[in-house]
Amino acid sequence: MRRLAFLWVGLAAVGLAQRATPAAGDWPMYSHDVKGLKFSPLKQINTSNVANLKQAWSATLRTTGSPTAEVTPIVVNGVMYVPAAGKVLALEAHTGKQLWSWDVPADMAAPPRGVSYWPGDANNPPRVMFTNGGDVMSAPAAGPAKPGSGPKNRLVALNAKTGKLDPGFGREGIVDLEVGHSGTPTIFKNLVILGASVAEAPFGAPGDARAFDARTGKKLWEFHTVPRPGEIGHETWLDDGWKNRSGVNTWGFHMTADEERGILYIPVGGPAANFWGGDRPGAGLFGNSLVAVDANTGKYMWHFQTVHHDIWDTDLPAAPNLIEIKQNGRTIPALTLVPKTGLMFVLNRVTGKPIFDVEERPVPKGDTPGEWYSPTQPFPVKPPPLARNSFDMSELVRAEDTMPEHVAACLDLIKANGLTANGPYTPFPTHEPGQPPKSGMQFPGITGGSNWGGAAVDPSTNYVFVATHDQALIGWMEKIQPGAYYGRGTDGSTQLYDRGSINGPGPYAYFTAPVRDKDGKLIGTFPCQRPPWSNLTAVNANTGEIVWRIPLGLNEALPLGKQNVGSAGSAGPIATAGGLVFIGSTADRRFRAFEAKTGRELWAPVLEKNVTANAMTYQGSDGRQYVAVVATDAVVSFALPK
Repeated sequence: MRRLAFLWVGLAAVGLAQRATPAAGDWPMYSHDVKGLKFSPLKQINTSNVANLKQAWSATLRTTGSPTAEVTPIVVNGVMYVPAAGKVLALEAHTGKQLWSWDVPADMAAPPRGVSYWPGDANNPPRVMFTNGGDVMSAPAAGPAKPGSGPKNRLVALNAKTGKLDPGFGREGIVDLEVGHSGTPTIFKNLVILGASVAEAPFGAPGDARAFDARTGKKLWEFHTVPRPGEIGHETWLDDGWKNRSGVNTWGFHMTADEERGILYIPVGGPAANFWGGDRPGAGLFGNSLVAVDANTGKYMWHFQTVHHDIWDTDLPAAPNLIEIKQNGRTIPALTLVPKTGLMFVLNRVTGKPIFDVEERPVPKGDTPGEWYSPTQPFPVKPPPLARNSFDMSELVRAEDTMPEHVAACLDLIKANGLTANGPYTPFPTHEPGQPPKSGMQFPGITGGSNWGGAAVDPSTNYVFVATHDQALIGWMEKIQPGAYYGRGTDGSTQLYDRGSINGPGPYAYFTAPVRDKDGKLIGTFPCQRPPWSNLTAVNANTGEIVWRIPLGLNEALPLGKQNVGSAGSAGPIATAGGLVFIGSTADRRFRAFEAKTGRELWAPVLEKNVTANAMTYQGSDGRQYVAVVATDAVVSFALPK
């Protein structure tokens, strides 16, 4: 069957650029390399001296305009490239001194998550490349988001040396996009590959992946993430649920690729709407799937779906890590995949077949009229779940974990919401107007599990490091109120149900309870399951076994001696040849270094603001190794004392 979702291009059109392996001291893309390992070979900073790290410099990224909290800088040849509010900056990487600045035009938005670097060729200079965002991420009340309804969607190329638009790319350095992308472009040889940031409404712009020529800006291929008639996977969309379907997109930060084999791996999120799928019956490929395509052509090769017919918002935000697994004297080309479910899948990256068995296990069926429920979901036999995916009352927080007032508040929350929990993939129950509360629990909730920061890998040990967040979403399904907008297709179909709760249709309700002292003053709002509430875990990918697991982050609102309960966010770790794992991503303003072999914490300075982005490390032109991270609105760089 010929696939229509790509345009054939010859290898000559793609060309042979420099290999994707970075120079030892550089961090030239979001995950360091096209394999997505988030691993640096630098080891000047190691387990014996990391405790001596001091702040070397910092640079403010935000004064007005869009936030920069999710940005990871890149460094090439001693120059750091990083977006700021309304600007893109080049900084001297060992001092933070500004080398150039490009002002984002008024009809564009600044790149919200980072920039990418293409090394150039004989006819074109090195370029800093980025997209300026996407359409709004939730539908406006008046109707569906339309492509181009917000800031102009563009792919931009700057001359890396001068910071000026490169006229050899697109139209004077700019390619107009029908659908924008808020992640970072994936640079693979002479390809610039983008996902799509679309509104989380059922109907609207497609979430297709696209590739462009890094030299000219010409569009080379497009992959239909919702298969059209005659394409592989179309049969999984019943009753024409594929028509005009939005979501099903790579909204995250990057993709990964097998350089030797020319395979691109596209992590695809779930369909919209997030909690209602009655208008899209069937498993719904390629939602919640990893799709392998020929990087040069976009031609489909294989897929692996992590969730069938997603009604839990269990996206696949992070790209896989490409590794070489050692088993029984054999080396297997593999990848590790960590979706928001908190499960880890280890697959053969050539065939897509699981290396450790994956079982289709029965899951509960819901009661929402018109909904379609998948009878099973895939569960890996190994590794075990990295995040909590179920709950019963024996796991309710106890006074000795936190405080008696917390336990009482959680019991009140359960009673007030009529809360029940029935294990992994339990759908929200249906609540009729005027009836007593009847809520269900989704573990993990929409924040993950593991989220967009993804995992890091030390290839010398094949230890995979993953930060997870155990927070449940609670609520029910209810009929949509007359006049409310939730997405309408051209055929007139309308979403009938959406998630609600005792708090109303929004904001989201979580399995957390506010705790007050005897005078009524708020102490804090804490999860109601027993801690830890977030962890950093190391998995041996060769065996599928957990090597170590530790709580990640402090909650300083709790009494002394009870604060080590975890407070992780959505970012992830990086690893280095110095035997270290670095991570911020906590609500306690710490930036931490751990011993990779044991999980022992070695360094944890307190910063001015929280870190909500992945870190990176590089060698400056002065020969020193630096570790840098964006802490809300400033990039902060650390090094050993001179």
